[in-house]
Amino acid sequence: MVTSGAPGAVPIRNDDVDWDSWPVQDYLAENYRELHPSDAAVIAHHAGLYRELTPGGIARSVEFGAGPNLYPLMLAASVSRRIDAVEAGAANVRYLTGQFRDGPDACWQPFYALCRRHVPSLPETLGGALARVRVVHGDVRALPAGAYGLASMHFVAEGATEDFTEFTEFCRLFARCVGAGGYLVAAFMENMPTYRIGRASRWPGCPVDVDAVREVFAPLTERLSVTRINADPTLPDYGDSGMVLMTGRTPSPPGRYG
Repeated sequence: MVTSGAPGAVPIRNDDVDWDSWPVQDYLAENYRELHPSDAAVIAHHAGLYRELTPGGIARSVEFGAGPNLYPLMLAASVSRRIDAVEAGAANVRYLTGQFRDGPDACWQPFYALCRRHVPSLPETLGGALARVRVVHGDVRALPAGAYGLASMHFVAEGATEDFTEFTEFCRLFARCVGAGGYLVAAFMENMPTYRIGRASRWPGCPVDVDAVREVFAPLTERLSVTRINADPTLPDYGDSGMVLMTGRTPSPPGRYG
């Protein structure tokens, strides 16, 4: 188990944070106005799973805590007929809604070109891929059990709390929203402390590593794969040591293998 914060300090939990005020434009400027090597590595890793699946073979998938990051939605469009981008923060919902209503920012085109190189079954255009997305303004903790064939999560559970127990609960609910035999794909910041975006805003972080992610997901999955990539020097130094990447499947019903 990995702990966060100063000894004796009360950890910041998800409900202590005003997620409606998330600094979307600062976050995008620091992380997504260009395609960084770490995100290229995440796309390459996840594409290995998506290439194994039948194009359009999943009726409904979910991006668990979507934020303003579009590339997980791009990848999911290779296999999903519908994608629910579930997000609690009002600022992120406004950004996503505008991207789908008015067209995506030009900065996302290199991300989509890379996704298509790795997963050629994607639609020809980014707009065609994002047409499968529905923005859902809601709390991921309220998602119904077994509602999806695939769930994707990027930098959410470890960035929503300083409390490892709550991190574990977010991961459990992430796995729970997928039906038996469904797919899970996720990325986590490795050893991420509480951090700042822009000049002033402070946000919770729960430091986790490969062992912590494996410990949490081993009881929840079959065919679990967990790996990592090093910190990206082209990104701001948030205090992390890289990223942890995972794929897995929820246990199949007895007597069925798929």
